[in-house]
Amino acid sequence: MEHAVLFDLDGTLVDSLPDIATALNHALVDHGLPKAPPELVRTWIGGGARVLIERAVGPDLVDPVLERFRAHYAAAPVVDTIVYEGLAPVLDALAAAGLALAVLTNKPHRLAVPICERLLGAWPFVAIAGARPGEPLKPDPAGALALAAQLGVAPARCALVGDAGTDIATARAAGMLAVGVSWGYRPRDELLAAGADWIADSPSQLLGHVQRRVP
Repeated sequence: MEHAVLFDLDGTLVDSLPDIATALNHALVDHGLPKAPPELVRTWIGGGARVLIERAVGPDLVDPVLERFRAHYAAAPVVDTIVYEGLAPVLDALAAAGLALAVLTNKPHRLAVPICERLLGAWPFVAIAGARPGEPLKPDPAGALALAAQLGVAPARCALVGDAGTDIATARAAGMLAVGVSWGYRPRDELLAAGADWIADSPSQLLGHVQRRVP
């Protein structure tokens, strides 16, 4: 394949906020802490589980709360998580056009794979790359470059699509087209500040732009 589209997972392809918030609140309650409303949890998502917990509880309780969060989330990762409305025809069209599809996420690889298999199994995602011990997270470009190499596609012929500044920074560092989506968890201003080449405000806009820029 000559062109590829790499997608972030949470906040880009799937709305996982309900299940993340549920797991986080179970972990907070386990440590006698008050629950956080989902709309506040939304603002904490975007840098991986440790960053989420750091934003929720501060430095002193990160490790114990993180341990409980991971346990709760692993036990129920797909209860209310769904593919965003309107993305199914976009993925259909990209696959039909012969673009290689892949997922690049800071979610642990052991969770990302079954979540993708369950929710995205209808589409031919060639590779799913989640966080693994000892490997850098986004915005380090190493994961994006490794995926491009695995797909056999030059980075300049790849688009990286995500809802956070970390995704945009990753794309720019990897020499890929940096496409932001505004329906996710991070504010539009963050995508602009990070240097997004373009921002899609709807799945149909995403399809049109990717088809024009990654023919």
